[in-house]
Amino acid sequence: MMSRQKGKHHPLAGTTMSGAEMIVQVLADEGVDTIFGYSGGAILPTYDAVFRYNENHRRDESDDPMKLVVPANEQGAGFMAAGYARASGKVGCFLVTSGPGATNTVTPIRDCMADSTPVVCITGQVPTGAMGTDAFQEAPIVNIMGNCAKHVFLVTRPEELEATIRTAFEIARSGRPGPVVVDVPKNMQNWVGEYVGSGLLEMRGYRQRMDSLRSAKLSERKCRQFFDMLEKSSRPLLYVGGGVINGNAAEELREFARTFNIPVVSTLMGLGAMDTTDDLSLHMLGMHGTAYANYAVEDCDFLIAVGARFDDRVAGKVDEFAPMAEHIAHIDIDAAEIGKVKVVDWAHVGEAGRSLKQLLTHGRESGFERDFGPWFKHIQKLKRNHPMNYDRDSDLIQPHYVVELLNKATGGNAIISTGVGQHQMWAAQYCDFREPRLWLTSGSMGTMGYGLPAAIGAQFACPDKIVVDIDGDGSIRMNLGEMETVTNYNLPVKVLLLNNLGDGMVRQWQRLYFNENFSGSDKTLHRKDFIKAAESDGYEFARRVMNKGDLEEALKAFVDYDGPAFLEVMIDNNASVYPMVGPGMGYSQMVTGEWIAGRELSGPEREAIDPETSPELF
Repeated sequence: MMSRQKGKHHPLAGTTMSGAEMIVQVLADEGVDTIFGYSGGAILPTYDAVFRYNENHRRDESDDPMKLVVPANEQGAGFMAAGYARASGKVGCFLVTSGPGATNTVTPIRDCMADSTPVVCITGQVPTGAMGTDAFQEAPIVNIMGNCAKHVFLVTRPEELEATIRTAFEIARSGRPGPVVVDVPKNMQNWVGEYVGSGLLEMRGYRQRMDSLRSAKLSERKCRQFFDMLEKSSRPLLYVGGGVINGNAAEELREFARTFNIPVVSTLMGLGAMDTTDDLSLHMLGMHGTAYANYAVEDCDFLIAVGARFDDRVAGKVDEFAPMAEHIAHIDIDAAEIGKVKVVDWAHVGEAGRSLKQLLTHGRESGFERDFGPWFKHIQKLKRNHPMNYDRDSDLIQPHYVVELLNKATGGNAIISTGVGQHQMWAAQYCDFREPRLWLTSGSMGTMGYGLPAAIGAQFACPDKIVVDIDGDGSIRMNLGEMETVTNYNLPVKVLLLNNLGDGMVRQWQRLYFNENFSGSDKTLHRKDFIKAAESDGYEFARRVMNKGDLEEALKAFVDYDGPAFLEVMIDNNASVYPMVGPGMGYSQMVTGEWIAGRELSGPEREAIDPETSPELF
């Protein structure tokens, strides 16, 4: 069943089109300007429709209104769409054929679901009459994707094709964003009918939930309860996640934090929600968070979670997470996240920005005032006493130093993407993010190979931004074919490869927990020459740095280069990521390593942060 949309009459309503042409027209109506994908037999009618759409709407030879970006493989297309979505805030779109083309997108679809990234994947399918016969390049995409995506559609009624594509975009961007898959048999693409120009599929229950979320308003009573807890607090702390960025609520978060002088810790996915150079920012918390962020979590007495989900990399030992917090509040758009991991005292299901705005308005109108100055001073003391650090005197190139120099060159204004592993954590720890949507990484799934295609998608979304993929030699191998995609489209994407000749994070765990049995993680005998590979893919800037003294000049040339650039830095292959909270451990067991000052929480310093023994501080 279909429902009609109220609004203007579409200028093409009543026009005779093929199903493929309808797909492309809906994409245009939805504002899609870039499609990522790889063609094949079952999706060829739609690829042809894209070609003809561009022919008919092109203003000049070099400017297709709907760019078609062809990757090395379909997984790359999915991550490009994800990078596009994360950097722009729009829905990313990718278009692939049936069978292996569609199954190659399972990982990016699951990755987008785990990190709440809005994308629409349109897959070709064998004709409906051949489905279930093990036809050439047939795969049961609805069954495969059902547990990975936010929603999956199989189009079997051609008159519903147009509304199905439109509904897919609605679902992808609404509520908690996520990936939607539309499986379109070839005969549905070849069908000919009249374009309606409006209409959505009937999904009454979903839309009722979305309407409820959009209209969710904090009652006067709940606002009073929140500020009663804040009034009783001496050490409040905002704990913010990717939901703040996905919900475009960074502005409201910053205003709320600054108005009430409340420090902020961010999850890996929440970096950039608060300007990391702000005095109130404590950067990242969690397994590899800053020591001072984790100590602030240990010390706070009121934890305010916004768009965060208490995942295992943040709250590995749930019972000991924020142990001194007398109250915990939680704002999230997904009701399933409330109380799923950590029991809270106050909760609200709704949009982060709207909720923070309502609390801010109530606080101002009720004349709320509370001096958190002593707590702010304590936070500054934590930053001074436990700063991020590493072996700065080593003759070997330390990866932390590389990222520090890059951050200095870009000023926290570049889009940074990463693969997964040690380089990902060093980038998160040592890069600044002045604004939201500058940090692109695979958080929940931890997908190696994410960084390069995500950077490509981000560069298409933000052509005027500096985009840098900080990658590792293990991760970049996963989607190395996309190196050529960068040069094919002459994108000024910068690839910074931190090469430690192995899977560094795996080796770190093997050193700590597996008696230094480096099973499958040592790649010192691998013969890949990344510089030759880059040059063969058309990179005119391709350099390797092996000496510390050459690094600063090389990085400057790398960042300043006008075009695709590849810089490989041979780093200390024994460099580790610290701080580290081991699996299943609490923050009190955090290991800070040799170069970051830790504190003994059972000793005198723990007493110094206790409000009962130090009333003059709190």
